[in-house]
Amino acid sequence: MSREKEHPLRLGPTGKRDVRTQFGALCWRRKKGEVQVMLVTTRGTGRWIPPKGWPMDGATPAGAAAVEAFEEAGVEGESNGACLGIYTYTKEMPGDDLPCVVALFAIRVTKVHAVWPEMHQRRRKWMCPKKAAASVKEPELRRLLRDFDPRHLSGKA
Repeated sequence: MSREKEHPLRLGPTGKRDVRTQFGALCWRRKKGEVQVMLVTTRGTGRWIPPKGWPMDGATPAGAAAVEAFEEAGVEGESNGACLGIYTYTKEMPGDDLPCVVALFAIRVTKVHAVWPEMHQRRRKWMCPKKAAASVKEPELRRLLRDFDPRHLSGKA
């Protein structure tokens, strides 16, 4: 089956009340034959989440997710560029909360760094998908984590 090539984004202006899009990384590995996923804590509340962030001009969605995986969790890896699914949440901001939708991309981790940009602002933790699902607040994210099976990924991942 052929897949269309993923293209970099060109960002335009957004309105104050627009739903914002973010790109997240479902970082995963196999350890002793078992699948593990990595979550990080938020800087504010310390909740567990996948690494995620805003679109980056000139980057593909999966590429932006990979940058966030390195900056927030200190990991690098491979992605096939396919979106696993989306989840929504409300980003609490001073003065006004923002509705956000996150497109999640699987990244098979090939390197874990001992030092990374946000290491003093976040904790990271490997866990089984079921435990990860129980650790997050968002129902759609909980389902994506619980149902994650890398055998269903095509391409590099």
